[in-house]
Amino acid sequence: MKNLNLSNLSVKEKLVAKYLEKDNPKQDTKRTDINILLNRVKLKQKNESRKKLYFSAAASTGLLLFGIIIFQ
Repeated sequence: MKNLNLSNLSVKEKLVAKYLEKDNPKQDTKRTDINILLNRVKLKQKNESRKKLYFSAAASTGLLLFGIIIFQ
């Protein structure tokens, strides 16, 4: 809120002046840090490679168990 020189105004004018003044809206600029984005991509790739490894291990184990059960 702006500081107005209200010393020579009446009480009514002071009250009205408070509500008539316009505040300039703050313009927040959004910034993106490239390091945060790169770290997020690296973490995502790491998680995807782990999921692929776990799936491959589970599929291999399942195939091995299926082969042992069938051929015995």
